[in-house]
Amino acid sequence: MVMKRVSQSSRHELNIRGGAYTDIRELIRLRYASKAIDAFASSKARNPLSGLLASNFRGRGIDFAEVRTYQPGDDVRTIDWRVTARTGAPHTKLFQEEKERPVLILVDQSQSMFFGSKVAFKSVLAAEVAALLAWTALERGDRVGGVVFSEAGHRSVRPRRSKHSVLRLLHEINDFNHLLNQQSLAATGGNYLVEALRNLRRVAKHGCAVFIISDFSTLAEPGNEEARLHMNQIARQNDLVGIHISDVLERELPRPDLYTITNGTDRVRINTANKRFRADYQLGFDEQVNALRREFTRQKSPLFELQTHEPMISSLAQQYNEYARRV
Repeated sequence: MVMKRVSQSSRHELNIRGGAYTDIRELIRLRYASKAIDAFASSKARNPLSGLLASNFRGRGIDFAEVRTYQPGDDVRTIDWRVTARTGAPHTKLFQEEKERPVLILVDQSQSMFFGSKVAFKSVLAAEVAALLAWTALERGDRVGGVVFSEAGHRSVRPRRSKHSVLRLLHEINDFNHLLNQQSLAATGGNYLVEALRNLRRVAKHGCAVFIISDFSTLAEPGNEEARLHMNQIARQNDLVGIHISDVLERELPRPDLYTITNGTDRVRINTANKRFRADYQLGFDEQVNALRREFTRQKSPLFELQTHEPMISSLAQQYNEYARRV
């Protein structure tokens, strides 16, 4: 296993183990990462992951959100009399929903995630992000559950506000992860993402926080409109957040040379000195990521992008801080 060292510029980053397979002890240890997360928070939110978990759905709750013009059907008990007197028009206060609500984490452990050139495989990083989100949600008092999926099928954990529920989710992720490169790929064919999203829709209730952690490789495939439809339905009734996992070698080929590569079954040789080949390779990745960004923009949902060699906590926190300044 490869150790991720902390740079001088991010001394608060929790030292997380990488490698090709997850370690359940490391996923459990991420429950102590909240102080490291706080170190990167902007003034808008003490803990950036708590900011991600905060609901956009308005209702009567404990956190004040905003004041707007009174509308028929609003609770008269929430009228803001000071603003009403100042403006001459009735205004009402809106509050964030109660903190305790379902947080659902969809974690991709398919074969396309079983890849990495530095520090960790994509599947391992996805598991670590899921663990970090799960522990943060539980600390906030939210109910935590999720769906783990691969070509071999999926497993669901219904959201509960308990340490046992988080541990069960982490063990499911760990089990799926250790089946990578060993399992049969024929169980659900190319529709495994559709099946996972369909099951997530059954579990997700109105107002959930839903995180999808994946490389989204199958979402861009032609004919996968059903997966995009499920995501759109989830986003309409819940707070949807996408976390795109990638590796630097997917974005750019290694230095010019002749390389032998394999998928575990077949072997081919590639010449990375070919400038046209290098340009087409990078263009293909950029087009896929841009299409994914457009999809989440269309759904009015944020998309965060993590690479396997980057410090997970500081990278995620920095992107959230930038997102929070825009909204």
